[in-house]
Amino acid sequence: MTEEERMRVLVVDDAQDAAQALAGLLTLDGHATRVAHDAQEALRACEMVEPDCVLIDINLPGMDGLELARQLRERYGKGIVLVAVTGWGEPEARVSSAFSDLDHYLRKPVSQEQLRTLLPPQKD
Repeated sequence: MTEEERMRVLVVDDAQDAAQALAGLLTLDGHATRVAHDAQEALRACEMVEPDCVLIDINLPGMDGLELARQLRERYGKGIVLVAVTGWGEPEARVSSAFSDLDHYLRKPVSQEQLRTLLPPQKD
């Protein structure tokens, strides 16, 4: 399977270790990954790699993940899957209208099983 045939996933998290770990799990399952550590870097990365899915930490410095999701939804419509990946665990946060631009919500720490539910492993 070539790089172009794999699902392209952008991981956005200001915690570098967390971002690399999540990207590593996705890479093990055959996804093409890229990491960004803030919203502006994520917007630039999306222009370059046109990801199929973006995993977004909500507590980003500067522009938060909810605003990033809003901008990505505005630019790409439903052609991109947006997933909140956050430590916020309150049930009301999951149904909040603030999360309306997101397709899915995962609470940290995210397991490989959770990722595989949303992003099945790619076959060679």
